[in-house]
Amino acid sequence: MISLNPSHALVLLSGGQDSTTCLAWALDRFETVETIGFTYGQRHAVEIQCRADILAALKADSHWGPRLGEDHLVDVPALSAIGQTAMTSDAKIFIDESGLPTTFVPGRNLVFLTLASAVAYRRGCKNIVTGVCETDYSGYPDCRDDTIKALQVAVNNGLDARFTFHTPLMWVDKAKTWELAQSLGGQALVDLIIHKSHTCYLGDRSQLHPWGYGCGTCPACDLRANGWKRWRTSL
Repeated sequence: MISLNPSHALVLLSGGQDSTTCLAWALDRFETVETIGFTYGQRHAVEIQCRADILAALKADSHWGPRLGEDHLVDVPALSAIGQTAMTSDAKIFIDESGLPTTFVPGRNLVFLTLASAVAYRRGCKNIVTGVCETDYSGYPDCRDDTIKALQVAVNNGLDARFTFHTPLMWVDKAKTWELAQSLGGQALVDLIIHKSHTCYLGDRSQLHPWGYGCGTCPACDLRANGWKRWRTSL
C-alpha cells in the first residue's frame, strides 16, 4: 500500500464560492495544500481565470501563502464530447423529464474525484477536499453524501490506498457557507470570494452584485444571492 502524507491535501478548486471556501478550510488545517482544476468545455470557462486570480491572491497572503503547493489543471474534453448539457453548450437551463436541471453533467464529479485521486496518489496527498453539498444544491446525484462515501471506498480499493475524502460543505447551506468563509479568513476572504470567485452558469461577469459577479437570474446566482441575504440578515 502506498504511503500518503496525512498533513498534505489536494483541493478540487473550480474558481467558485464553494471550492474557494473549501480551499481556505484546507489551508487552515493542513501543512501543504495543492489544488486541482478541470477544463471540460464548460460554458462558464471564465472560472478558470478566476481560480488563477484566487490562487494568486492566497499565495500573497502571509499566513496561507506558504502552505499553498502545486496547482494542477487537467483537460477533460470527453465530458462535453459525450453529450451536450446546459453547462457545456448554450442550451436552455430548465428541469428536464428526469427531474434534474439541464446543467447536470453526467458523471462529472465521479470523473473529477477519480482523476484527483490519481494525482493525489502521485503527490502523496492523503486528504482530498471537494465542495459538493447536499443541503443547498441543484439535485445532482453525484453531490450526495452516499455517492462520495461510495466513491471513496471504490478509489481506495482500486488504488490500494487510504485516501480521506473531505466534504466540509455537505450539510452546510449557502448562508452558512458565507459564515464559514468569514470565520476562516475574515472580511478579506469574503471580499476575495465576492470579487474573484465565479458561480454564474452563464459566465456573466458584467454585473457586480453585493454577493459577487453574475447574471443574477440563473440557479447558481439565485442560490448564492439568497444565501448572502440570509447570512447578512442573521448578523
